[in-house]
Amino acid sequence: MHPAQTNMAIKKTAKKTSKKEGKKVQKRLILLDTHAILHRAFHALPDFFSSKGEPTGALYGLVTMLLKIIADLKPDYIVAAYDLPGPTYRHEAYEDYKGTRVKTDDGLVAQIERSNDIYKAFGIPVYSHPGFEADDMLGTIVEELHSNGSIDVVIASGDMDTLQLVDDKKVRVYTLKKGIKDTILYDEEGVRARFGFGPELIPDLKGIMGDASDNIPGVVGVGEGSALKLVAAYGPIENIYKAIEKKGVEAVAKEIGVQKRYVQLVADNREDADFSKMLATIRRDAPIDFKVPQKEWKDAVDMDAVKKLFSELEFRTLGSRVEAAVRGDAKAAKSAESEPAAPAPQTATLGEGLFADAGEVINRSELEETSIALWLINSNISTPTLEDIYQFAGTKNFNEARKIVLDELKRRELTFVFEEIEKPLIPIVHKMQDRGVKIDTKCLARLSKKYHAELDKLERGIWEMAGGAFNINSPKQLGQVLFDNLNLVVKGQKKTATGARSTKESELEKLKGMHPIIEKILEYREYQKLLSTYIDNIPKELNSDGRLHAEFHQAGAATGRMSSSNPNLQNIPVKSELGRNIREAFVAAEGHVLLAFDYSQIELRIAAFLSGDEKLREIFRSGQDVHAAVAAQVFNKPVEEITKAERGRAKVINFGILYGMGVNALRQNLGTSRAEAQEFYNQYFETFTTLADYLNKTKAEALRLGFTTTHFGRRRYFEGIRSSLPYIRAQAERMAINAPIQGTQADIIKLAMRRIDDYLEEEKLDLHAHLLLQVHDELIYEVKEGVADDIAPRIKKIMESIILPKETGGVVFQANASKGQNWERLESIK
Repeated sequence: MHPAQTNMAIKKTAKKTSKKEGKKVQKRLILLDTHAILHRAFHALPDFFSSKGEPTGALYGLVTMLLKIIADLKPDYIVAAYDLPGPTYRHEAYEDYKGTRVKTDDGLVAQIERSNDIYKAFGIPVYSHPGFEADDMLGTIVEELHSNGSIDVVIASGDMDTLQLVDDKKVRVYTLKKGIKDTILYDEEGVRARFGFGPELIPDLKGIMGDASDNIPGVVGVGEGSALKLVAAYGPIENIYKAIEKKGVEAVAKEIGVQKRYVQLVADNREDADFSKMLATIRRDAPIDFKVPQKEWKDAVDMDAVKKLFSELEFRTLGSRVEAAVRGDAKAAKSAESEPAAPAPQTATLGEGLFADAGEVINRSELEETSIALWLINSNISTPTLEDIYQFAGTKNFNEARKIVLDELKRRELTFVFEEIEKPLIPIVHKMQDRGVKIDTKCLARLSKKYHAELDKLERGIWEMAGGAFNINSPKQLGQVLFDNLNLVVKGQKKTATGARSTKESELEKLKGMHPIIEKILEYREYQKLLSTYIDNIPKELNSDGRLHAEFHQAGAATGRMSSSNPNLQNIPVKSELGRNIREAFVAAEGHVLLAFDYSQIELRIAAFLSGDEKLREIFRSGQDVHAAVAAQVFNKPVEEITKAERGRAKVINFGILYGMGVNALRQNLGTSRAEAQEFYNQYFETFTTLADYLNKTKAEALRLGFTTTHFGRRRYFEGIRSSLPYIRAQAERMAINAPIQGTQADIIKLAMRRIDDYLEEEKLDLHAHLLLQVHDELIYEVKEGVADDIAPRIKKIMESIILPKETGGVVFQANASKGQNWERLESIK
C-alpha cells in the first residue's frame, strides 16, 4: 500500500473509534512492543546524547513514535510489553536461538532500561515475565481480550512476527516500514494481500523459510519465495507434508511452480520445519495477570513527571507536544513532528530554518557551512551534526558556536580551503543530488535475472563441494563446512568477538588455493552483493521521475574526498565485468548524452609534483606509460625491453607507495619471497631518491605536528601517530603518507566542480548541462546532444588547469573525456 493510502486508512480507522456497537462504546487498546520500537529508533536516528553524555536517540524515537500513534490511532488505553534479559523457553529448546545476533550496544541497553521512566511518567502499564519474550506478552494479552467485544487492539511494533496475532479488524498491527515515521496498518485483509494467506499461517512460513534475525533455521536452503508458494498452496506444515506424501515431490513442485530440489529439501527435513515453527509461534499463555487499565491514557499522564524527565533527557521541544496530545489537539501534537530533540541532526529542517533545542531558529545553509567548517578543523568527524558543533564550541547557542568554529578555522589557516573549495561546493552538491541520474530499469531487470541464475548455479556447486545443502549466508554453518567438515586451516586465522572462526572475506582470501570451494564462495558473495546493493535495490530507490537521487556527502571522508550513500555509487566495482555491467543501467535522458571526465593516474602525478622527484616528473612530462617507464628505471633497461611481468611489479609498487606500502605488503601483492620484495623495494627508492625523501619527511612532519597538509592547506590530524602501540602508530604513519596526496586530489576535483559550474553559468549553459555524479577521480554530466561536443573540450581544459604546469614542474593533470548513452559504454573523445 502506498504511504498516502496507508495514512488515509489510518485516519478512517481513527474516525470509527467512537462508533457504538449496540450499547457499548468501542474502545481502542494500543500494545507497544518496546524492544522492537527502541531497536528501530536506535538504528534509524543519529546518535543523540544529553550534555551529561547519556544516549537519548532511541528514547527520543520512542516518544516520537508514541505521539504519532496517539495522533494517528486515537487510543483509549496504552500498554507496553518488554523483553527481559536472560534466556527464554526458546533458548532452552534451541541453544542457538537468536545466536546470530551481535551483542546489544551498551547505548541501546541503557536506553531500554531508561524507557521504564518514560512509561512511568506517561502512566503506561508494563508487562514482562522471565523466560518469555515481549511477543508472548502481546499474544497473551490478545488472547485475554479475544472475547471482549468492546475493545479492539492495535499492536505497535517494528517486528513482522506479530502479524500472526492479527484477527480480522479486531486485532491489527501498526508496524514500521522504514525508520520511525513510515508506517503501515495491517488487518487480516492486509496480511492476505501481502503473503497470499492469513495471519495464522505466518509461523508455518517461518517454519519453512526460517528467520535469520532470530537464527531460526527453517529448512536450510529453502528461501522465502518457495516457502510462500508452499504455504499459499497447501496451508499449514502438516498439510504440506500430506501433499508431498500423497502426490510426490515432483508433482508438488510442478503444481506450485518451484524447483524440485526445494520441495525435496522440505520433504527431507520435516523435523526442522516443525521445530522452527514452534520457535516462531508466539505463545498466548504467558503467566501474567493482565487487566485493562482503569484510567484512559490521557488521565494517567503525569505532566510534571514528563516535564522533569524530558528536562533530564534535554528533550526541550517534546513536552509541549505531549501537552497538546493530552488536550486532544492533534494538529499541535503533530506540528513539530519533524522537529528534532536536542541535540538536533543536521538534516532536520522546518520551513526556512531549523529548530534547535532552545527554540533558536537556525538557518539551514549556515548550519551546513558550520558543519563543513568543523569537519575541516577535525576531519575525523565526518558530516558533523549540530551536537558535534555544540560539543566543540562548548555552548548550546548556535550563533556563538558558529563564531567559535569559524574563528578556529581561521586560526588553523584553513580559510582558503573553506571559502574557495568547500563553501562554494555546497549548492553544487545539492544540484547534483536534486538532478539525479536516469536509470534503465529494464537493463537492471535483465541483469537481475542473469545474476540470480548464476547465484543459484553457484549455490548448487558449493553444496556439491560441501557434501550437502547449508545456508551459505550463515557464518556459523559456513564455518562448520569449511573448518570442521573440510578441515581447512590457515595460520593466523582470526576469530569473531564471540570466539567463532571468522568467515569474512579477508579470512577467506587466506584460504584461497586450499580448496576450490573458497573461490566459489567468494564469487557467490560478489554476485549477492551486486544484487542486493545495486541491481535489485536501485529500482526501489527511484523517484517517480525514474531517476536515482543518491546522497553525496561533501564531508564524508577524512581525506577530503566525497562519499555517497543510498546507494554508495563510489563502490560499484569496476575491475570486474560483473560490476561494470551495472553502469550500463545509468543512462542519459532522451535528447541528451553522458559526458564523463576522469583524471588519469592523478595521485601518481600529484606524488611527482609534491615530491619534486625529477625522474618521476620527466616520465609524465614525456607522456610515457608510467608503469613501464618506472620499471625501466628500476631494472635499468630500455623501456621497450620491459616485460609484462616487470611492468606489473612496477604498477604494484607505484600505487602501493601512495598508501605507505611496506615490504611485507609488497611481498603479498607480488607473490614473491620477502628477500625479493625487499630487493625490489630498495631498487625503487634508490632510483627515486627524492620521492623517498619526501615520504620520510611527510611522516616526520606528521609526528612533529600531529597533522599533514595538502597543497591547498587542507589538514588531516593523526592522533595515533604518537601511540605507544606499534600497530596503531604504523597505521597512522601509512595514512599520513597518503593524506597529502589523496587530499590534494580531493581538492583538485572539488575545485574542478566549482570552476566548471561557474563556466556553465557564465556561458548560460547550466540549463543544457548538469552534473550527475562525482566518483573519486571522475565527473559525469548529462548534456544536451547539440552542445556536448562544444562543452567537452572546455571542461577538459578547466580540469587540466586547476594547477598550472609551471607550478607542478611540467606535470599536467591529464583529464580524459568520453561520451555515450550509458555510463559503461562511453567512447573516448579525441
